[in-house]
Amino acid sequence: MTQISSGVDDLRTAISGEVIGPDDARYDDARRVWNGDIDRRPALIAQCLSASDVRAAVLYASERGLEISVRGGAHSMSGAAVVDEGLMIDVSRINQVTVDPEAKRARVGGGAKLAELDAATQALGLAVPAGMISTTGVAGLTLGGGMGWLTRQAGLSLDNLVSVRIVTADGGILRAAEDEHPELFWAVRGGGGNFGVVTEFEFRLHEVGPIVQYGMQFWGLDQGAEVFRIARDLIPTLPRELNVVIACLNAPPAPFVPEELHYRPGYALLVVGFGDPETHEKVLAQIREALPPLFELTTPMPYVALQQSIDEGNAWGFHCYDKGSYLEDLSDDAIKVITDQVPLKSSPLSNTLFYRLDEAYSEVGEDDTAFGGGRSPRYAVFMVAVCPTPELLVQDRAWVRSFWEALRPHTLGIGSYVNAMAESEDDRVRASYGEAKYGRLAKIKATYDPGNAFHRNANIRPA
Repeated sequence: MTQISSGVDDLRTAISGEVIGPDDARYDDARRVWNGDIDRRPALIAQCLSASDVRAAVLYASERGLEISVRGGAHSMSGAAVVDEGLMIDVSRINQVTVDPEAKRARVGGGAKLAELDAATQALGLAVPAGMISTTGVAGLTLGGGMGWLTRQAGLSLDNLVSVRIVTADGGILRAAEDEHPELFWAVRGGGGNFGVVTEFEFRLHEVGPIVQYGMQFWGLDQGAEVFRIARDLIPTLPRELNVVIACLNAPPAPFVPEELHYRPGYALLVVGFGDPETHEKVLAQIREALPPLFELTTPMPYVALQQSIDEGNAWGFHCYDKGSYLEDLSDDAIKVITDQVPLKSSPLSNTLFYRLDEAYSEVGEDDTAFGGGRSPRYAVFMVAVCPTPELLVQDRAWVRSFWEALRPHTLGIGSYVNAMAESEDDRVRASYGEAKYGRLAKIKATYDPGNAFHRNANIRPA
């Protein structure tokens, strides 16, 4: 620690942002991350304001042999943003969003959150396909994939990247795009934070909203198999401007929910329409006729409100853990496993979500990006423990692991969406990319980060 403390003034002089140490009154707030189960103590925190600041921080850590973590939205389930006894490079203040409505482009700082991106783009009736929790950081989400409500009609977040500005392990500040460092650009679209610290993203924008159609229909645990069979038949037939998420969750204590159903576990279909309201209503009516729900909510809402609709149940400070899988289809055998496992959770906040990936998602070639998931139509499954206490997390972490193992024979192998890995085991990371893609990534890693300085992620080891 003497080596660190003796050089702190050098780092403070080198960057325009602040440098925070354990004795600083702001230290505990600065090191805190979204997952309340993570409690790590970095030696120093560099709150960077520019790519030059990031460069100086990377070189400082390299010269002193410090482990690096990179904090953007701090939303990583594994707590990748914070490291014990190392240097946290905090880019959360590099959060500017600039929109060009004529070119339909947005330049987004590497520390921006989805809420900031959505607010800036929706002011002009535009959006970037992104995740479903507005407190998520743009960077971590995009570098691993980025799936949400717009995936069926516009692909993943990374499918809409035009360029990035990235600080590499040797302190280089590079622009990567199709016409400049194309191999690096290929790698950052799915390879996560393995190749450097992205300080700016350039995205293509799509016309969205500002008002969309929302529907939530809810059934009890005893109706789960019927809900999944209805979804299995319905979802693949929908036009791309409609999306449905299957949610295994507890009913919220909301005004539109009958009081006797508050917190009741069950199944919901979340139906969102981005086109004609009549088409949206016809789909809800079709579901309603097939299986009348215990309650439902149908309403137009702003797109930004849709993007914030599950924030409360995923707020900062909960103790969390997750695992993910891909299902090619909702087979009867898979449905049996799901409906057997869902009732076994302990926390009312824990949930399982099924995202449909098809249409625009499947129109991108398997090898066009480094994304660690096949492009054939499928469901992404997220088994998520969200607990108000550490004691409950012990139970629901075991539930997630048991659920994942039980469903495994029906999934597309042990690989999964790399953003849904609370634990990045090497065999699962390799399986997620496949040997050929992993091998290409490893060669690119050896070029831009031969010492594996950026390894607090779904790590790709240098070839």
